[in-house]
Amino acid sequence: MEMISGLVVAGLLVIIAAVVFMWFISTQRELVNLDEKCSNALSQIEVQMNSRWDALLALAKAASTYAKYESDTLIKAIEARRGVEVRSAGDVEREQTAFTEVMGKLMAVREDYPELKASGLYEKAMSGIESFEENVRMARMIYNDSATRMNRYVRQWPSSFVAGLLHFGAKDYLKADDGKKKGMPELF
Repeated sequence: MEMISGLVVAGLLVIIAAVVFMWFISTQRELVNLDEKCSNALSQIEVQMNSRWDALLALAKAASTYAKYESDTLIKAIEARRGVEVRSAGDVEREQTAFTEVMGKLMAVREDYPELKASGLYEKAMSGIESFEENVRMARMIYNDSATRMNRYVRQWPSSFVAGLLHFGAKDYLKADDGKKKGMPELF
């Protein structure tokens, strides 16, 4: 009888260990899945930001026929920003700040040369920038949603135990643009 009860206890321990092991593996896979979704969302932001820089370059080139010196300076600044890698929320914020600064300078050129506004190339480039700006906004929302899911999983018990063991951490959120929070008007 003692032998049978010993086997039952051993069997139960093996079953419990197997369930815990399967839960651990499942949790690890979910953490990897969520981490990849966050990385993918950042990559999508990077793609949209680079496309936005390309459209801004087209706008600066359109302005070059009207304001040679100003546009040459802007073209150099834009070309230096294109292709920058986005690996974190901080990188996204720095890119957004740089874009806003260059866009502000281009808007100043536009004000100095009213005939630039009437240019078909200028209008087409502005339309492209607006489209990519909307794509960046959407990609930012997707990233923040992905980061929320990851952060919940990393912080909630018992998955937080596995996240800590495997060095998965919370993701930073993308913040609203400071200029937009203060009620500043859109650049375009």
